[in-house]
Amino acid sequence: MKVGYARTSTHDQMAGYEAQIRELEEARCEKIFKEKVSSMADQRLQLDAALDLIREGDELMVTKLDRLARSVADLLHIVERVKSKGASIYIGNLGRINGDPMGALLLNVLGAIAQFEREMMLERQRDGIAKAKSEGKYKGRAPTARAKSGEVRQLAQAGVTKAEIARRLGIGEASVYRILSSRSYTPR
Repeated sequence: MKVGYARTSTHDQMAGYEAQIRELEEARCEKIFKEKVSSMADQRLQLDAALDLIREGDELMVTKLDRLARSVADLLHIVERVKSKGASIYIGNLGRINGDPMGALLLNVLGAIAQFEREMMLERQRDGIAKAKSEGKYKGRAPTARAKSGEVRQLAQAGVTKAEIARRLGIGEASVYRILSSRSYTPR
């Protein structure tokens, strides 16, 4: 059985995500596992489900190497997990990886390059943010309602209505209710 896996890091990358799914469908994958999670931060529950499903003679298909693994160590762990089940991995732009010495070398080299590329991109991103901050151009993410919970509580204790609190702080009224109903809030 051909089992496909598609992943995107953010919800904003829909075109690439849809292209992965199309490619896996065209390859006639019988089951496609899909998820929108960062490979660095989140658990990849659908990848785990795909790896649990495959059996001897099956093939796990991905469109690109970077959709599968976080690092060389992660890649080798996944390859070993697939290999231990008697299955193989097919990477769209590389072909079938079945655990032979040449395939292992190729995966190690390409995985190391992909990991290096990712780390360099993150370093450039950090440098850009630091430069923008020093020039006063970067403010960071807007504060969330949770970050404003102290202000919400103060205004509520001062007798301001929930609707007015939401308007003043630029948050949703539901957030105000949620903050005020949490256990840590005790009105006067």
